[in-house]
Amino acid sequence: MMPTPPDERLDDMELRLTFLDDAVSSLGDSEAMQSQRLLQLENALAELRRELASLRTSLSDDVQDEPPPHY
Repeated sequence: MMPTPPDERLDDMELRLTFLDDAVSSLGDSEAMQSQRLLQLENALAELRRELASLRTSLSDDVQDEPPPHY
């Protein structure tokens, strides 16, 4: 087996580096989108929790205002 000339090895390493740079960039973009989506979901969950608490409060107030069912 003949050794690979230095120029070929350098070209191969540059090509690999280009692919790695592209992969890292793509992963960074994906991570940014996932972080943004997670923030949106957390905000939606907080809003749903507020709505649920509000509904519970209004339902408990309605029940307290009504007379017992035997009247």
